[in-house]
Amino acid sequence: MLEALAALSVEASSPDGAVSVSVNTDGVMTRLRVSDAVSRMSPAEIADAVMRTYQEAQQGSAKRSAELMAPIGNAGYITDRLRWRLGFTPSFQQAGETVAPATPVSRRPTAGAENVVLRDRSGEPAGPAEDEQDEPAESDDQYYEQGLRYRPSW
Repeated sequence: MLEALAALSVEASSPDGAVSVSVNTDGVMTRLRVSDAVSRMSPAEIADAVMRTYQEAQQGSAKRSAELMAPIGNAGYITDRLRWRLGFTPSFQQAGETVAPATPVSRRPTAGAENVVLRDRSGEPAGPAEDEQDEPAESDDQYYEQGLRYRPSW
């Protein structure tokens, strides 16, 4: 099963053949091909074709991965992620929406910048703060019974 999952690759193509996408078992894009047909498409149409084709390939990968993993059951984090990928819907551009060229963003705040969120912690001892201590370990059953949750330390 592990060898089959490692070798898994799913390809999908747009209906007009302009875009072809391959993904691995994790749904990560491993190849993107575009044909000359994209020269007749607007940037928004190309982006939508890529996203729709990527979604199709991801869902195919999730289905095939679930089939390969069926012998070990359908409970747990991995199968939860496969179910999420099956229902994933990307954001598409709206009709008439224009795409502005990306402008470089400086990651370094200007000197004397107001509302600085991050502070220099280089002089503080390493390790989690007192309010960020690890919680006691819990069993897998307890973890999944609690459902989705968010920890600020993540």
